[in-house]
Amino acid sequence: MTDQNRYDRFFNDELDALKQAGNYRYFADLERRRGQFPAAVNRHAGGARDITVWCSNDYLGMGQHADVLAAMHAAIDTMGAGAGGTRNISGTTHAHVALEAELADLHNKESALVFTSGYVSNWASLGTLAARLPGCVVLSDAGNHASMIEGIRHSRAERVIWKHNDLNDLEAKLKAIPEDRPKIVAFESVYSMDGDIAPIAAICDLAERYGALTYLDEVHAVGLYGPRGGGIAEREGLMDRLDVIQGTLGKAYGVVGGYIAGSTVLIDFVRSFASGFIFTTALPPAVAAGAAAAVRHLKTSSAERAAHQARVAEVRAELDARAIPHLANDSHIIPVMVGDPVKCRWISDQLMERHGIYIQPINYPTVPKGTERLRITPSPVHSAADIARLVGALGELWSQCQLARQPIAAQ
Repeated sequence: MTDQNRYDRFFNDELDALKQAGNYRYFADLERRRGQFPAAVNRHAGGARDITVWCSNDYLGMGQHADVLAAMHAAIDTMGAGAGGTRNISGTTHAHVALEAELADLHNKESALVFTSGYVSNWASLGTLAARLPGCVVLSDAGNHASMIEGIRHSRAERVIWKHNDLNDLEAKLKAIPEDRPKIVAFESVYSMDGDIAPIAAICDLAERYGALTYLDEVHAVGLYGPRGGGIAEREGLMDRLDVIQGTLGKAYGVVGGYIAGSTVLIDFVRSFASGFIFTTALPPAVAAGAAAAVRHLKTSSAERAAHQARVAEVRAELDARAIPHLANDSHIIPVMVGDPVKCRWISDQLMERHGIYIQPINYPTVPKGTERLRITPSPVHSAADIARLVGALGELWSQCQLARQPIAAQ
């Protein structure tokens, strides 16, 4: 038997260092109540408290939508709980087939493939494409999500990182690669921490000029932008110029899962070679059915998107009125900048304990040191009273921490 105490001492020392730096992650025990989101219950050592959630990625509250819940209940009653195995053995149900058809249609692509999460869809898809295209070079935006970075790393393909949203740097790096080498330009539409949006059309121009495939992560945009919720690329009329569009079912669609959409042959290629797809048990049919219901609803209803954008504008205006610094951007993500990990953690704790407001602190390594923040995500179901309580509490805590009050321009 190993000397467990020696290993435990190491683990404890590392965790203590995280806590002292203000970067240790605490989980809040939350219980969402059907039909009452963003209201929830926080269970803690002293009992329970009613809270309002202000940092959920269930951006539109679709996790509580009647159509989604009805579809999931019906699927359980019809098909039972689990999928029964991997998609290659016994886990492809009609619910999966129907969901993939909805997603292909959403992005105006020939085909789509569903994975167990957005992380897995990026990791498996990028990893497979980059590994199997002979001599492939992946040009990765410096702000890309960990799932994209890990997929590229797993592929062992050559990776070139270009400065975030910097077209000149991207072109310089494309120029330096031999014309006949396969290339993939991998980037996101909405970046989750700063909320900035990529210049998709200009990136497509460069990719086409230099013979590169385009791989666009739309996880923070699907459901939220475009006439049918197809994302920023749909809003800007660019879906046909993108080779792979990747998205999630766990944010605006309110359930869980990830996917890619593209040409029939590209999707079949990933399906046939991606270990992260081949050897993973499929999503439960009820989850697939719920996701399909959410996608269908948001293809025809723009009410949620309109209300969402209105709430975002209201929160920004109230923060500006109190000179609480937040990054300006064109998306729905509002990063309120604290700039200190200990104060960021303290403000988060005080919001929960004294005001019944839940916002997780975002500290290093998720964001660079010195840019610690509270990432606020308004939803259509936040009320005017919710907004007033939020900004009032932030104003009070800002004064207690003696933090600077001024708007922060987009970076």
